[in-house]
Amino acid sequence: MTTNQSQRVGFGTERSLASTSFNGAYQVIGTPLDQSPTVIIFDNSSDVSVPLSIDGVNTWRTFPAGEAVLLDLRANHGNAPNYSIDNGTQFYTNAAVGTSGSISISFIYGK
Repeated sequence: MTTNQSQRVGFGTERSLASTSFNGAYQVIGTPLDQSPTVIIFDNSSDVSVPLSIDGVNTWRTFPAGEAVLLDLRANHGNAPNYSIDNGTQFYTNAAVGTSGSISISFIYGK
C-alpha cells in the first residue's frame, strides 16, 4: 500500500518570551509567523496573566497563569477550507513582570 505524500505537515519554530522579560508595555513575542498555521497552541506557563495582542494596541485574549489553548483551524474551518491566521502575523503582550515561566506559541502548517 502506498501512502499519499501530497498533504504534509510542517512544524513552525516556537515563539516565546520569558515572564522575567515582561515589562507592562507591549513587546513582541518572538518573530512574526512565517507560515499560516493549521493548528496553533498558546501556552502560558508563567506565574502571571498574559494579555495577547496582534496589533500591539488591543488585547485579543488574556491567558491566566498556567493556561494553554489549542486552536485547530483546519477542523473548525466551516466552509472555508483554507481558514488560517495570516502569514506574517506578529503577537505581542503587555504582561506585568513575572518570576517564572514564559508565554509560548507553537504551530503546525500544511506543506
